[in-house]
Amino acid sequence: MKKASIAIIFVILTSFLFSCQTKETQSEQEESSFDWDGLIEDQLDKAAAQYKHLSTLVPEDRMPKTYYQDRGELETSNTGWWTSGFFPGTLIYLYEGTGDKELWDLAMKKLEILEKEQFNTGTHDLGFMLYCSFGNANRLESNEAYKEIMLKGAESLATRFKPEVGLIRSWDHGSWQYPVIIDNMMNLEFLFWASKVSDDERFKELAITHADHTMKNHFRNDNSSYHVIDYDPKSGEIVGRLTAQGLSDDSAWSRGQAWGLYGYTVMFRETMDPKYLEQAQKIADFTLNQPNFPEDMIPYWDFDAEGGKETLRDASAGAINASALLELAKYVDQAEADKYLAAAEIMIQSLSSEKYRAKNEELGGFLLKHSVGHLKANSEVDVPLTYADYYFVEALLRYKNWYL
Repeated sequence: MKKASIAIIFVILTSFLFSCQTKETQSEQEESSFDWDGLIEDQLDKAAAQYKHLSTLVPEDRMPKTYYQDRGELETSNTGWWTSGFFPGTLIYLYEGTGDKELWDLAMKKLEILEKEQFNTGTHDLGFMLYCSFGNANRLESNEAYKEIMLKGAESLATRFKPEVGLIRSWDHGSWQYPVIIDNMMNLEFLFWASKVSDDERFKELAITHADHTMKNHFRNDNSSYHVIDYDPKSGEIVGRLTAQGLSDDSAWSRGQAWGLYGYTVMFRETMDPKYLEQAQKIADFTLNQPNFPEDMIPYWDFDAEGGKETLRDASAGAINASALLELAKYVDQAEADKYLAAAEIMIQSLSSEKYRAKNEELGGFLLKHSVGHLKANSEVDVPLTYADYYFVEALLRYKNWYL
């Protein structure tokens, strides 16, 4: 009797363990069998169709900024606005991802009106404006004219560097003395390109000096970033640690954290200096370890904003983070790479879902809903943004090229 009972218990336990193992195996198979090829191709194809539609709404001499669905209004800018390079850049990315020549031709028309910004010395955003547009075009089809335009643009950007401060000045407006914003990290890749093409080390040195001063002065002990550091232009001393677009001077504006993550990942790629990799990882870990980070990993507009259903998300920050994490995962050990890649995958899946992804011809042809430009100024709040689309498509292409 006792032997029979033991046998029965053994059979039950064996069946239970086998059942658990089977469920775990099925779960692993379901996870590993996710159709990333299908998702990426579907998103790129739909995005191409949407951007063709958007192109029909944009005047020949303008660039799209956002779209207000409630009143069916497309907002555009001239080419001097900081986001002017993203629309042609996205068209070129979509051409690269789909092979649709019509997208390339549409981009070329916009490059013609953007060309004059090479002489613009009144902005620090020439990397966004010229490298995201002409840079992508030149990467696919090397062109001496594009190189000349970008080299002149790099010269224009370099005029904004003041040795006494060691940083590229961001803005010329407002009451600031010498403002430098974390966003400026995104324009350094442009200078590295210019240095390599021109054999002029000056561009590279400017980028490194700017990155080093930013790393020293912009980041708090918890690895979050101030938005704006204001300097005395004569002495280089800090006169203010502030915000323009964040919740408060001491808050962690989510897109600012994403700009920093992306920027220092690029700095490591261009220099292979481990201090930049360490900085990128510190920013990534600050972001991913936020206690109120939503499950879909698309951040609230500011990490210090009270989380909840009514708190605005920023899809642009999610897209920038996804693209940056995909690259960062290439440079770290396997455990860290798995963590960063898994986070980026969740972000891409979320942005591809109905919650964030516009339907065909919805939002005038923009791709992503729910971005926040400048909440405190009630500007571009809970709308599509041209740069959100750009980094979303970049993330799709990076995943396709690096991980499929």
